[in-house]
Order: sequence, then structure tokens, then C-alpha cells
Amino acid sequence: MSQHDEDRAALQRQREELQARIDAIKSDYAGGLDADFEEQAQQLENAEVLEALLKQAYEELAQIDRQLDKLNR
Repeated sequence: MSQHDEDRAALQRQREELQARIDAIKSDYAGGLDADFEEQAQQLENAEVLEALLKQAYEELAQIDRQLDKLNR
């Protein structure tokens, strides 16, 4: 396997891992809020962290896609 192919495979693996992370974060959001008010408060605090993680994952995903585009040219 050439270096070019190895680089592409590594980027594809990173992309799959990021997509799995994005899917997990979205799944957390889709779960809705708990019936318990204390738990709701904790979930709302965690929502900010999840939003930041989601934004970072999308930025990394875009960067990987740009790198893959360059390799595929």
C-alpha cells in the first residue's frame, strides 16, 4: 500500500470516528429532558458542553473532508 493510500485510509478512519462521536452527541440531544427537575438542570448545563463538542467535531470533520478532497485529486 502506498503512502497516499495509507494517508487516505487513516483519514477515513478518523472521519468514521468523528461521525460516530457526532451521532452519539445527537442521540443525547434526542433523548429529551428527564422528568426530574434536578436532572433537567444537569442536562441543561451539559447541553453547553455538548454543543461545543459538536461544533468542534463538525470543524474537524470539515478539515478531514478537505484533506480527503486533496488526496483524491
